Amino acid sequence: MTEQITPPRASLLTIFLTMLKIGAFTFGGGYAMIAVLEAEFVEQKKWLGREEFLNMVSIAESTPGPIAINSSTYIGYRLRGIVGALVGTLGMMLPSLCIIFAISLFFDAFLSLTFVAYAFEGIRVAVVYLILSAGIKMARGIDKTPLSYAIFGAVGLSMLLTSLFAVRFFTIGAILASGLLGVAVWAIARLCRGKTEKGGDSE
Repeated sequence: MTEQITPPRASLLTIFLTMLKIGAFTFGGGYAMIAVLEAEFVEQKKWLGREEFLNMVSIAESTPGPIAINSSTYIGYRLRGIVGALVGTLGMMLPSLCIIFAISLFFDAFLSLTFVAYAFEGIRVAVVYLILSAGIKMARGIDKTPLSYAIFGAVGLSMLLTSLFAVRFFTIGAILASGLLGVAVWAIARLCRGKTEKGGDSE
């Protein structure tokens, strides 16, 4: 069972400014933002424990919508209820909304600028690093169980097949299957633990 820490009191303004900063200064989508989210929520603000953060990322990725938006909604709700969820979501969305709206006004001219093209090349390299570092951090925090190793191996094999042989996978089905497998393993472990405890009591 996940141990939840009691987060320090945070004002709505703090939640909004934190999400605004993350939304304004991170690039590359949700996966690239995971390292930033962990540094902000777990290491600096102490709003979440590491295990709860991993669970939040799993849920945010499995539910509809961008992972960063889902995470900001969860954090806001965790700290200040429904109002906090709305404020957190607004803070995360606002930078992207404003920037995309501004770019859309002169999109073709924007892309034709040479320094913009080179800037995107540099950002792509940084995004790869952010995704890789986030993946390594999350892998280190996962419980070292046979189930974890099995799922990790299956995911790695799926990525390899997708990249080398253009094999297609039903993403939603894979997410649901992994969730059901986790529930099944948990139920079997609980059943076995219950039988062991009953056996010990009978003695």
